[in-house]
Amino acid sequence: MIWVPDIVLYNNADSNYNITISTKATLHHSGEVTWEPPAIFKSMCQIDVRWFPFDEQQCHLKFGSWTYSENLLNLELLEGNLRYEEEVNENGIKDNITIADDGIDLSDYYPSVEWDIMSRVARRRSKNYPSCCPQSAYIDIMYYLELRRKPLFYTVNLVFPCVGISFLTILVFYLPSDSGEKVTLCISILVALTIFFLLLVSSFLVKNVGFPVLTIFHLSAPYQMH
Repeated sequence: MIWVPDIVLYNNADSNYNITISTKATLHHSGEVTWEPPAIFKSMCQIDVRWFPFDEQQCHLKFGSWTYSENLLNLELLEGNLRYEEEVNENGIKDNITIADDGIDLSDYYPSVEWDIMSRVARRRSKNYPSCCPQSAYIDIMYYLELRRKPLFYTVNLVFPCVGISFLTILVFYLPSDSGEKVTLCISILVALTIFFLLLVSSFLVKNVGFPVLTIFHLSAPYQMH
């Protein structure tokens, strides 16, 4: 029987906190035991879509032990260029902070077709909780991810068509008033803008932060024809 640390994701968005796939541990001749189970973590992150599709998002993952203090369980960052700082927490107590600019190993990372990873800073913190355990410090590691959306797909399929259709509204003023094509062109442009607006809305979640500038442009385009 091998003891397994109770490392959990604090800002978990899933009801299951445990690692679902259990793998065998490796025992080395030096007595060191290595256990590397695969896992999929789902975290909560506020998405700001004001500059969609040219937006950048910042998310964080907080890992730590649910039970054991620093004296019983220690968490370390990847070896590399580490910086050490002190930070005063909300209780007025100084916490020891260790920062690694490249805190996540991307050697096995498969590039995403929608997002680029701009930074992956990791912060190891030793924190005291006076309300429950004033004599012990607990270790947690916070991973800060800065993601940038790849805008090519949305630019070609949403931005360019919308801008092109909006420029057609200028042609309405050059058509003769007695021409029946003026009303037909206005209706056609309005229908096209409505379809693109529905496609744009379907690309967002309900609880996004901010209101997309592109959506404001879609809503204001029909008033240009009045």
